[in-house]
Amino acid sequence: MTSTPSEPQRAQGVALTRRQFVKTSALALGSVSLANMPTVIPAAAFGANDCIRVGVIGCGGQGTGHVHSLVKRSTDDNVKVVAVSDVYQRRVTRAKDICKGEGYLDYRKLLERKDVDAVLIATPDHWHGKISIDAMESGKHVYCEKPMTHTVEQAVQVRDAVKRYKKVFQVGPNAVASDTYWKAHEAIQKGRIGKATWVHGSYNRNARTCLFNEHQKIDPSAGPDKAGEDYINWDMWLGYEWDLAPKIPWTPDHYFRFRKYWPYNGGVATDLLYHKLAPLLIAMAGANGEYPSRVNACGGLYIEKDGRDIPDTFLLTADYPSEWSIFLVSTLTNDAGLPDKIFGKYGTMELGGDVKLRFNGDFQEEFTKRNDDKLETSIAAEPRRDLEGNWIDAMRGKGTVFCNEDLGCSTMVAIKMAVESYRQRKTLLWDAKTEKVYTV
Repeated sequence: MTSTPSEPQRAQGVALTRRQFVKTSALALGSVSLANMPTVIPAAAFGANDCIRVGVIGCGGQGTGHVHSLVKRSTDDNVKVVAVSDVYQRRVTRAKDICKGEGYLDYRKLLERKDVDAVLIATPDHWHGKISIDAMESGKHVYCEKPMTHTVEQAVQVRDAVKRYKKVFQVGPNAVASDTYWKAHEAIQKGRIGKATWVHGSYNRNARTCLFNEHQKIDPSAGPDKAGEDYINWDMWLGYEWDLAPKIPWTPDHYFRFRKYWPYNGGVATDLLYHKLAPLLIAMAGANGEYPSRVNACGGLYIEKDGRDIPDTFLLTADYPSEWSIFLVSTLTNDAGLPDKIFGKYGTMELGGDVKLRFNGDFQEEFTKRNDDKLETSIAAEPRRDLEGNWIDAMRGKGTVFCNEDLGCSTMVAIKMAVESYRQRKTLLWDAKTEKVYTV
């Protein structure tokens, strides 16, 4: 197997030093900030009888799942997958066979099509930002799989591009579609557990063969030197032409198991904890989330020592300006985790299906006064549309997306700060005015 790149090679584009990280975290638009502008619904929404024509970019396991799902809902939601793209010819052919559309090895050919109204992006993380902006520039609405981007700078740029181009933009952390977190936010706003000061949650896995290996199997017959169905455009996948990742020789483990390597991914933080932080930000701060003020992370690579960069045990803490803190855990070494809980002065809130509330400490009187004279109570969660359906509804002008550009960006900032805190062994601070990251 080709050796993995050295740490200096990995540092290209992933911000290891303070100078590098601050540089890649700065807002390119100078003193102009769009962070507090509301999400904009596009002026020209699709009518119920208008077919929304979709292109899917990135047709690995997740992207192919979306192709299947969109085809299945084509009649009920009046959508049609007309084109797909991937750098691996076998994946292009597979996705084409599912949707009966056209296929491309270069996503830019898909974006040139005037009959594509919207794109769903399911590529490796280091491509999310560029393709999202390219798609909106070409007039397309966007659904981008989580995480929103690979860097802080990219997240800010995507957020501002959404407001500039006025496109429907959805990020795909699953639990934001759960009514639980929206009901939790309403309850917190009403003071039902008093001032909420801290939150915890986790997303853990454990398997005899690490799922980052088991779910991403290597095809030994494929590569950039192969022909036909086995061809992979490795140079395009790396994206070094656009400074998205370092240029290295063909390394199958990096391509098929990219979640294990820093140049393309943030490991369990971006793959798993993004799913946790986004909905918990809804609960605590609302639809647009909140940017952190201070972030720390610790952990290590304790068991899965197979040449990967990422840790198998990762713990994140973050403080927020509205005076609350969060503790999140993600491990690949034990799947017993912390439930999603929010801790207030008067009571505690557990988020698992319905929202469960219980009084705390000496504050029975304050709690019962706000909860119909009950010591314990619950709030029923109601069914909501799934993320694809929500995105389709938003494009038709029926409501807004569950994870908009502001929530996506604020989640990404905290997650990426945690990744760099772990890598640099430093506390990181967010300057809300300059939108830059600093180390202590």
